[in-house]
Amino acid sequence: MRKMTTDVHSERFQSGAERYAAYLATPEGRLRLDLAFSNLQEFLPPARPSLRALDLGCGTGAIAVRLARLGLHVTLLDSSMPMLDIAKQAAREAGVAAKITLKHGDAAEVANLFEAGSFDVILCHNVLEYVDDPDAVLHGAARVLRDSSAILSVMVRNQAGEVVRAAIQGGDLAGAEHSLSAEWGQESLYGGRVRLFTPGGLRTMLTRVSLRVTAERGVRVISDYLPPKTSRKAEYDAILALERNLGRRPEFAAIARYTHCLAHRAAPATEDGA
Repeated sequence: MRKMTTDVHSERFQSGAERYAAYLATPEGRLRLDLAFSNLQEFLPPARPSLRALDLGCGTGAIAVRLARLGLHVTLLDSSMPMLDIAKQAAREAGVAAKITLKHGDAAEVANLFEAGSFDVILCHNVLEYVDDPDAVLHGAARVLRDSSAILSVMVRNQAGEVVRAAIQGGDLAGAEHSLSAEWGQESLYGGRVRLFTPGGLRTMLTRVSLRVTAERGVRVISDYLPPKTSRKAEYDAILALERNLGRRPEFAAIARYTHCLAHRAAPATEDGA
């Protein structure tokens, strides 16, 4: 799925594709997808037949298929062939295979795999947590954005969310204290480490590659901590609506499990500085 910091990380995406697909079918997985896609839709360029999108570390292609349904031509890049196989089948079942291009490759090599200015939309969702050099991935992504109207959608694991999760869900006060300054957290689906980000740190990384943050959202603010009496399946629509409202408000987005940034290439300054 992406270049990993260790062979163990790489292997989990090679051998655990079906497990990941099953996770995306759970209420938690669906919320992560639905909230990210809803945020993205607000900032998509005006529809036209020539729009092209790139999904870095596409996984099972769940969001890429949704973009294809909107008429975009989408290239799916992943280093895991099992993930690409699932994505290919999903595209066929959705009737959008003609708008999908599969490419086996590493997110860290995006600048070498595609020509500059190739894409109007680039997804980088839950990729930076696992690559060796997040800055290099963002630099490559910025290079292949078409122009200042093109959008980069980045979602990462939020450090503050790990603090809240450890304290509220796990009752782990020592773990919550540790997460206050931790650069790495634990990946619950497969095990192993996952890089953590602060919203300010992510904004700084985007600025370094000449990208301007247009919007910032929180993804999964309170849904992980609802009591058992609240059915995640029966109340899914209500939970989704509440999460959308909370994720727009900075005070709640600050403690979400994930931070979602929508960014554009910074427009060059004019001669008079305007």
